[in-house]
Formats: sequence, structure tokens, C-alpha cells
Amino acid sequence: MINLINNRTMKNFNKLFAMAAIIAFAAGCVSDDDFGVPDTAPGEAVVVPGTLVELSTVTNRLIQSGDPAFKFEDTNEYVAAYVISNDEGGNWFKELIVQDKAENPTIGINIQIDVNPLFTTYEFGRRIYIKLDGLTVGTKNGVYTLGIGDGIDRIQESRRDEFILRDNVVETIVPRAITFADFSNALENTWVQLSNVQFTAEDLGKTFAAEATDQFDGERKIKSCSSAFGGDANLWTSTFSDFKSLTVPSGKGTVNAILTRDFFDAAYVLYVNTPDDFNFDDPNRCDLLPLSCGVVAAAGPNTLLFENFETQSTGANAMPAGWVNFQEEGTQTWRVYTATGTNASLGKSVNVGSFRSNDASTVAWLVTPRFDFGAQTGEVISFETSNSFADGSTMQVLFSNDWDGTPAGIRTATWQPLGDATIVQDTENFGNWVFSRNVSLDCVTGTGAIAFRYQGSGDTANDGTYELDNIRLSSN
Repeated sequence: MINLINNRTMKNFNKLFAMAAIIAFAAGCVSDDDFGVPDTAPGEAVVVPGTLVELSTVTNRLIQSGDPAFKFEDTNEYVAAYVISNDEGGNWFKELIVQDKAENPTIGINIQIDVNPLFTTYEFGRRIYIKLDGLTVGTKNGVYTLGIGDGIDRIQESRRDEFILRDNVVETIVPRAITFADFSNALENTWVQLSNVQFTAEDLGKTFAAEATDQFDGERKIKSCSSAFGGDANLWTSTFSDFKSLTVPSGKGTVNAILTRDFFDAAYVLYVNTPDDFNFDDPNRCDLLPLSCGVVAAAGPNTLLFENFETQSTGANAMPAGWVNFQEEGTQTWRVYTATGTNASLGKSVNVGSFRSNDASTVAWLVTPRFDFGAQTGEVISFETSNSFADGSTMQVLFSNDWDGTPAGIRTATWQPLGDATIVQDTENFGNWVFSRNVSLDCVTGTGAIAFRYQGSGDTANDGTYELDNIRLSSN
């Protein structure tokens, strides 16, 4: 556990350091909103003064070189591309995102240009030709990027017209319809569309990027409504964008965005150009309906279930009698854990975490036996939770009265969050245990079970660990 603390502390330090390093980027975004009238005149068709090659040639040369960066020299080559970024709303700064086709692109790339704004000349859908000689291709934040020199710096304003030729064609960009499961390196720097999605309930009422905790970017989570536990992804919005103070839309629908990576190449993220990229006009959200019977001051005297995992073997999968430990996705599951150091007196508990798992997705369930809630009155559930840098991972406590008791049935059962239960927050100090409160289940009828569901990933920005202990179900 000591190594985990040190590594995650260093990770957080590096994150703060990296954020500080990009402050110049963010500060420049607010230099001037008076951009003048965009140059939308058609202009003249470009006669390419060299050999026209595919945009994939750029990245192929880098891959073939085996080096971190590849400089084009004496090739007389140009590539055609279509602009998909728009910095009018301030969510992009001194960079063009382009893709090779207006529809069904096969590759996209980031071009660093020391000009602000860019939309007045290179509007959305504009075809441009890029002169490769003198440019360097490499990766920044995990995505393919073109710029100047070994550092892939921005093309100087005085040389912009030397490298970027503005054609007279403006195409309609057709977004590629994808799901969260389709996210891949091949789709980075391309214009995509996600349908039947919404902002998570936790982010409703928040602005895009004007909360007190937002630094450099606001991070809001969008989830799929395709299933009860559909996938999700982070939407990033610059705190220097013009629409940072707008409240995120509350309905569900579609969003068009550019798929890219975060500043640390730790996770896929989405960036929109403007709020117009959202069409959340369906007010019928797909939130799981919470079960709420209230809380009580004290639990009843009869214990129906108590589990503190003391009889389980440290390091083994948690398997109390009658429970189900179900690994839905990934390699990580609920395991028995024995605290050491200052927490040694706490004994055993169970934990699950996706940190360093390298799994794209981790979903782990620990489900109690089923109980007949009509056989007694005054049922109360309580438990304790802790976390070790939960980060973007989540833990839910759920109830179902139609689960059939089998691992396979977990996926198809109807689950409701226990709305009155308190679960440890990521901001809680490491090692602290948080009591759930005495959560009443007295309004429940029929046969039911309680599940503890963990969701995380191997991405360092979203992974994390939760601990669980002292689960008690009691009645009058």
C-alpha cells in the first residue's frame, strides 16, 4: 500500500506540473474576442505545386522511421485535408484539427499554428492543402501532430501561407456515428457523433467549465442510454471558452465532437466546437430510478446478514456463503484485503480497483444473497466504504427484486440505486472509513438483493480503488 500511495502522489504532482506548464496556452485564449468578419469568400481553386499524397502518408512516415518525430525534407509533397475544429467559441487555441475526408475519414491530425483566431480563414469544412517539406510529425498528448522542429512547435504566423494553402471548397462534414465502445486510436482527431446520450446526473446543474473546481478545463461525464449501465466518456471544455458559464443541457440526444486524448494521454476525451454541437432535445432522461425508503436513527435488533470478511482468505476472491462475486468486464474483481501499517487494527475488508490493470474497462459486482422482505418489518442496510484514490472510478449500491440469483442474471435484472446511502467520495482522506447511514428498506416488498458495483478502467485518469466492509442487514 505504501508503494501505491507514493506512485499516486507522484502522479498527482505530475498532473499539477503539467497543468501549470500549459497555462500559457489557456491564457492566450482570452486575448481578444473581436475577431472581425470571417473570410468566407470562395477564393480560387488551389493548384497544388507538388505531389499530392494521402494524409495517412504523414503518420506512416513517422511509424516507419521508428523515431519520436519525423521531419519532411525534399519530398515536394502536399496533403489535402478538411478542417473540423472551430476556435470561434474559444475551445481551441492556435491549432487546426483536420481529417482526410469529409465523410468516413480514415485519419485525422492536429496542426499547430501560431495564429489566433483561425476560424476566420479556415472555417469548418474548408479544404486545405498542407505543404509537408519543413514540417515535423510526431505525437503530442498521444495524438498525431504536425508542427515545426523537433518540439513540433507552432508554425509561425509569417510562414502560415507557406505551409497552409486555402482551397475554395467547403464541404459538409458528416460525423461518423459511433458508440463509446468504438473509441480507438484510429478515430482520434476525427468528427464523430454519439447518439442516445446524456450528461450524468452528478453533472446536471453544472456549467461547462465555470465551477470553482475547474482549472484549465471543465471535465463533465456523458453516458450512454443504450443500457442501464451504458458506457461513458469525459467531455472537456476550456475554462477560457466563451460558453464556459452555460449550464450543460439536461435532456438526452446526440452530440457531435472531436475525439482526442487528454493532456496526459491517459484517456479518450471529447471536445465540441460550440454548444450548438449538442442536440439534447429529448427531456426523457435514462437515469436509474433511485430506491428511497429514508434513513432511520438506529437499526433493528434482528441481524439478517452481517459480513466483515474476517473468515475469508487475504488475496482471494471474496466468496461469503450465498454471495455472488461477478466479474463482468476486465480482470479485476472484489478481493479480500488485510490492512497494514496504521490501519492494521482494522482487520480484513474487500476491495477492487483498476489501477495498473491495463483493462479498457473494469466492471465488478459483489451481490448479497436474496432475502424475502415480506417475512419481517423494518429492514435496514448499512455498510462502510473507503477509497484509495478513487479518481474517475465509481462504486454504486443497488437493489433488485427481480434478480434470479445467478451471475448471468445480473446483466438482465432491474437495478435501482439506494438513493439514501452515503458512499465515500474521492476527496475523502486515504484510510478514512465512511458510514453509509442506517438506510431503510422497509418500503421494499418481495424477494430482493443488494449489489455493490464497481466501474473503472486502466486509464490513469479514471482508475482507482474502493474498499468495503461491515455490511449489515437487520430488521425489527
